[in-house]
Amino acid sequence: MARRYFGTDGIRGLANGDKLTPELAMKVGMAAGLKFVNGDHRNRVVIGKDTRRSGYMIENALTAGFTAVGMDVYLLGPMPTPAVAMLTRSLRADLGVMISASHNPYDDNGIKLFRADGYKLSDAVEADIERMMDEDLSSQLSKGRGIGRAHRDAGPAGGEASQTRYIEYAKRTLPKGMDLTGLRVVVDCANGAAYKVAPIALWELGAEVFSIGVEPDGFNINDGVGSTAPDALRAKVREHRADIGIALDGDADRVIIVDEKGEIVDGDQFMAVIAESWHSRGELKGGGLVATVMSNLGLERYLTGIGLGLERTQVGDRYVLEAMRAKGYNVGGEQSGHIILTDFTTTGDGLIAALQLLAVAKLANKPISEICRRFDKVPQLLQSVRYKDGKPLEHKLVLQVISESRARLGESGRLVIRESGTEPVIRVMAESDDESLVAAIVSEITATIKKVA
Repeated sequence: MARRYFGTDGIRGLANGDKLTPELAMKVGMAAGLKFVNGDHRNRVVIGKDTRRSGYMIENALTAGFTAVGMDVYLLGPMPTPAVAMLTRSLRADLGVMISASHNPYDDNGIKLFRADGYKLSDAVEADIERMMDEDLSSQLSKGRGIGRAHRDAGPAGGEASQTRYIEYAKRTLPKGMDLTGLRVVVDCANGAAYKVAPIALWELGAEVFSIGVEPDGFNINDGVGSTAPDALRAKVREHRADIGIALDGDADRVIIVDEKGEIVDGDQFMAVIAESWHSRGELKGGGLVATVMSNLGLERYLTGIGLGLERTQVGDRYVLEAMRAKGYNVGGEQSGHIILTDFTTTGDGLIAALQLLAVAKLANKPISEICRRFDKVPQLLQSVRYKDGKPLEHKLVLQVISESRARLGESGRLVIRESGTEPVIRVMAESDDESLVAAIVSEITATIKKVA
């Protein structure tokens, strides 16, 4: 069944654009609510969001849909995506919802759904919800006392209880007895969902905390700050002579690290650190880690050299997680900074991942720059090409240049070309020990796509 609404990470698009409207959000609430009715108790759903202005609109539309089919709604307010996943389990909710477009600009937004156990929905369940969204559900709406209630609180306990729950949970993921006393930390919250919880958690653990990206106004999420724009963080790390910089994205499910020298540490280096450290302590499961086709060849070579394996999946943290669960891994993620540590979380969690890296550094008593330089990257180049319509990757000229490029790379390099699941963009990535060849191949392929798109 072709997807009409759901992409690789829930529903995402321009708020009040062709796809993401209040009407659609209400249909999601009704369809998902009916799909997750569980027993004869009062079913409940928790809804979190990032700081986009359109979150108010989508939140209210979802609430209308869920209450219309008899679910009680708990509105968490601004909360990281992984916190919503955790709280769905903690509050014994039947469903969790995160309203966010992650690292996208403020005028986009999205809807992510979580099962009662905190995991994202399968393709099959999303397909069922899509089918129900296009049906007339009026006969299944609740009546009278069956209509649900909405609670503008952080959970049944009221107040800011759920923010506190998440902060305490994140703090407890550090090894017993460890804190961050003596560390100077700069945290960039992207003016997004973690702007309250991340600085508080780090400060309560004993760190000296300098915060940026913590003044959301509804329109400045990811604007010159966060994991997709780390230059501001690099400058602050140097200014404050910090030990580490932590950059989260808009919904805080990904993280990019900046070392004490102001240099960026991407997700590949991050995963190598965690995997090797956990392996040395007998805590690594699966004999390696799971990453996507976009992870650098240098990571694969490094893991092989220390006797660990690398399982690759298609792009998307949900696919990484599926492979981890199927094959028993507990470390996985993406080069972009989605780090999944299933000993603690059911999705990427930027804050908890950063805490695990800090734990490695504390145990080793070494600076981040030394801890996080496990391998030299193989030259890799990624470029994106935006297109209006059609299927450029099926054009004969594009197919021809791709075929020729693969032959030129041979077995010593890789070529990955894919359509984005969240926007009309084709991403072209090549890597090889021959940097000039990589540049030439990416240039030729992107030029050809632009010519036919």
